[in-house]
Amino acid sequence: MTETAPLLDVDRVRELFDLRGAYMAHNGGGFSPDPYPLWAALREQAPVHEGTLHALTEGAEDWTFQGLPERDRPHFTAFTYAACNDVYKDSELFASSANAVDPTASAGVESSMLSMGGAQHRRYRALVQPRFTPKAAEWWIRKSIQETVDALVAHIRPLKRAELNVDFCAAIPVLTITGVFGIPVEQALDVRAAMANPMDVITIVAPLVAARREEPGDDLISVLVQAEVADEDGVVHRLTDPEIYSFCILLLAAGSGTTWKQMGITLTALLQRPEVLAAVREDRSLLRPAIEEALRWQPTDPMFSRFVTRDVDFHGVHVPKGAVMHIALGAANRDPARWERPDEFDIHRPVKPILSFGGGPHICLGMHVARAEMVTGIGALLDNLPNLRLDPDAEPPRYVGFYERGATAIPVLFG
Repeated sequence: MTETAPLLDVDRVRELFDLRGAYMAHNGGGFSPDPYPLWAALREQAPVHEGTLHALTEGAEDWTFQGLPERDRPHFTAFTYAACNDVYKDSELFASSANAVDPTASAGVESSMLSMGGAQHRRYRALVQPRFTPKAAEWWIRKSIQETVDALVAHIRPLKRAELNVDFCAAIPVLTITGVFGIPVEQALDVRAAMANPMDVITIVAPLVAARREEPGDDLISVLVQAEVADEDGVVHRLTDPEIYSFCILLLAAGSGTTWKQMGITLTALLQRPEVLAAVREDRSLLRPAIEEALRWQPTDPMFSRFVTRDVDFHGVHVPKGAVMHIALGAANRDPARWERPDEFDIHRPVKPILSFGGGPHICLGMHVARAEMVTGIGALLDNLPNLRLDPDAEPPRYVGFYERGATAIPVLFG
């Protein structure tokens, strides 16, 4: 890595990480209204409504995301914290996939542990769980996060100005996840671009898988090639190449496409409140509460979905077997039955569990890594960029997107 040039092609980062660009159009990246007032009204009317989240939201279009489009199924959306939490807690009634998963059949997210349930999900998740515990976050920081953050800050610091979404936030997660896979920096954006076509991802990782089978190292692919899993009959076997490719596709997609938006949301919330930013700079014990509050107040992925496995009367609505239940966790995280003044960004509010990383058996595997990236990244900005502030002559950042939300450009001055 170098201290005199950006680590990544800035124009290509902007193309691949602009919520309003073509890469994000399918999930409503260009949606600009604030959906929260309408979601609050829907939440007040009933805990669960029939319809998809976008069909229930004025100004939204027929976008796709997890659990969509599934046009032949009835759709319902849960809005209250209690209803959303109940969906997450009952993974047998609300399944992560409509069909049984054969991880050896093909490589892709639909064959990965994200779509598995029950004992199968537990077996596969256990293979990589040790690398994603709170304690293991130190491995990620040492292995990739700290070096990436240091190099990015070293490039930005002499410039006295930056656009933090492109110059900083977008680069950290994609370089972190590709780094722990052993993928060279020059291929990091190729991985991001390849997410639209799983075969392109396989083309990148297949040589690395073959090499690690011959000579394992200290990276995630080495963990996967050495992992052993028992099938339903108790027979133990090493993971096949398709199984490893599915893991890679899932982890690379999640690792490169989520935390950058949440980091941008957090930075924007702080920069728009200079007194809060100053308090966090002065007392770094407030940084983690600030990140948690941003996760509650504006989660980057405000909806996920589950498939209903039997007829059920759920929070006042009859939901038939085969329906899709959408979890409007963005609305749930602002439920006034759980939080006072839920629409305010308040880093001093008492900490309660939130749904931003999901819940139940499928709670986000990488949540501790995401927190480590944000703490390390934002902390480095506060350490190295004195008098960090929004550029008063530039368009101020705002929050956009529907099924994936984030900030627009974050132009800042410092020094």
